[in-house]
This record gives sequence, C-alpha cells and structure tokens, in this order.
Amino acid sequence: MSQRNLTMFSCNKIKLGIFCSNSSGGLAATKVPERWDASWENNLKLARMADDMGIECLVPVGRWKGYGGETDFQNSSFETITWAAGLLAQTNAITIFGTVHVPTIHPVLAAKQCVTVDHLSRGRFGLNIVCGWNQDEFDMFGIRQYDHDRRYQQGQEWWDVIKRIWSGEGPFDHNGEFFKLSGVVGSPLPWGGARPVMMNAGSSPAGRGFAARNSDFHFDQAFFLEQAPGQIRETRRLANSYKHDIQVFTSGYVVCRPTQKEAEDYVHYFAVEQADSDAVDRLLELSLGSEGSKSMSAEVARVARERVAAGYGGLPLVGDPDRVALEFKKFVDLGFNGVAFGLVNYLDELPYFHQEVIPRLEKLGLREPVKPFDELHS
Repeated sequence: MSQRNLTMFSCNKIKLGIFCSNSSGGLAATKVPERWDASWENNLKLARMADDMGIECLVPVGRWKGYGGETDFQNSSFETITWAAGLLAQTNAITIFGTVHVPTIHPVLAAKQCVTVDHLSRGRFGLNIVCGWNQDEFDMFGIRQYDHDRRYQQGQEWWDVIKRIWSGEGPFDHNGEFFKLSGVVGSPLPWGGARPVMMNAGSSPAGRGFAARNSDFHFDQAFFLEQAPGQIRETRRLANSYKHDIQVFTSGYVVCRPTQKEAEDYVHYFAVEQADSDAVDRLLELSLGSEGSKSMSAEVARVARERVAAGYGGLPLVGDPDRVALEFKKFVDLGFNGVAFGLVNYLDELPYFHQEVIPRLEKLGLREPVKPFDELHS
C-alpha cells in the first residue's frame, strides 16, 4: 500500500494549516484595503509558498454567498473540490482539502469527484465534511435543512455510502433513511489503496460524536481556552471507544509583527476600527441566532465580535515572533495537534511568519526542519 497524506501524519507536534484562502477576505471581516483578494493567481502563489515552507495543509471554506456589509465578506469564493484539484496539480507535498456540504452533493457524485482529485494528486487530497448550518445559503439550492442532530445522521449515512463505494464492494443497493440507491459501483478506488483523510468541525455532542466515529481530524473551537483540555480528552476517549485514532485541530488568526505593540495595534486597526460591522453582525446572527447574541455579557460580546472580525471566530495568535511561537506551544500543551489559521493578507504576511516563527517552533521542539520533497517520498 502506498503512503498517502504524508504531511498530516508527520512527527510535528503542531501541524499548520492555511485556512479559508479560497474566499474573499479570507478569515478577516475587515474593510482595510490590504485584505485578502482570493484570486486564482493569489491562491496558486500561496499554495506553492505554503508547500515550499512545509506547511501541512490548505483547508478551504465552503461558501456560496457572502455575509453582506460594505465588503460583502466572503462573497467571492472558489468551489472547493475543483479548487483543490487545480492547486494539487501544481504542488508537491502539501495536503489540500475539499469542503463539502452534505445536503448539496449526492454521495455517488462526491465519491467520484474526490477519487478523481485523489489520483491527480497521488494521495494528497483530503475531505472536510460539513453537515450543514447556514440556511441562508441552502435556500439557493431549494433545500431545507434537518434539525441539528438529524443533520449528523444524514452525514453519517452519506459518509457510509461513500466508504462502501471506495471499498470496491459494489455493485450494492442501499435502502437508507436519506438515500435509496440501486446497483452502486465506483471505479477507480482511492489512490494507494486507502481512502482520503477526512475532517469535520463540530462542538455539539452530535458533532463531536460524528467526529469520534469517523474523522481523522476534528476541528474543535474552544471560545474559553480553559475548556479545551476537557473537550479534547472527551473527543479522544470517544474516538478510542470506536477503536479510532483522531487528531484535534483548532482555528485561529495570526498577526505577527516585530513588536507586541505593533501586532496589537494592527489587530485593533483592522478588526475594531475597520471591522465590517454589518458582516460581523450577520455572521453572529447566523451562528448564534438573535437570542444567542443577546445572551452574551458585554465583555464576551466584545471579544466575540473582535474574533469574528479578525478571524471568523478563531483563536488569536498575536504578538512578536517569540509570543506567537509561545501561543502555538500553549495550544500543544492544551492538547491540540494542529492549527489552521488565517492572515489578513496571506501572501504579504506568511513569509515573515516562515522567517521568524517557524524557526522558533523548531527550537521549541514542536516542528522538524522541512525535508526535501524527494526525501519525504522516499
């Protein structure tokens, strides 16, 4: 069996992912002129840059319409499986995920799309499963979502069908609650004899349970960091009960500058003074509901709004290079295996991160120096 998705199973104690570069604005709902332009040319430059730096993965957001506001945050985005195919064709080692909303793509089609990209990349494709959340987008498809927990039941059946196709079992019939299928076959099978790696995000009991049963990587968003170790232990305990290994990631935003003050001042500039407030309000309303937003204390609401404007609600990694490196170490100490992060402008800011932060992570024993491509695949 050929090895696949090598970057995702490296010995690095903290794995790094670039999050949301396929969408305008990236993770930052800001009006600053330097905000991310998600053109194909910029995405390709970024993918090659991240690949050369030894960053483990690119993770796109599945987006079909923007959040309004002055910038219409994330209104322009690339469909993620074809986006991944294009980038994988022009990179060497990095794993690139496609993000799929379960209700919008039939599992027989999804299985064929994913395996095509998997062969193109010789086993560097990964699948990020989203069971649904944004009804505003699903209205474009004429789809009404199921209640929260039932979405994961649909997602489980969807994933079970795909795994059967990829196992080479067919032809088979499937008479489930959500899908009625006859004579299902699928060839070729995934590259190298093993399926693409899979991730999903979810902090609810249903989402965490889905991850524990199925996922290789689980995104866990802990607003209060003190809650993270308990959540991570519970996710791993559940996964072990299914005889399943799992890595736990989180998401964040990096602002790294030569001094702490410069970094903090820039966050205040782009995520407070120049926040696209209407887009932030819309995202919070869709995520929490109008009542959920009102129930927060004034301080929690302030922090939540800043985090949404700065990084789609992710955790902050803000400061000079020493501080940012120690923030990554903190996440390792809490139990996280990786962080997928955004930058206000990925191409402008990632070189400084590579020059100043990654060497510090290596000195802290959190990452190994990048291996040449030939050595990685020997």
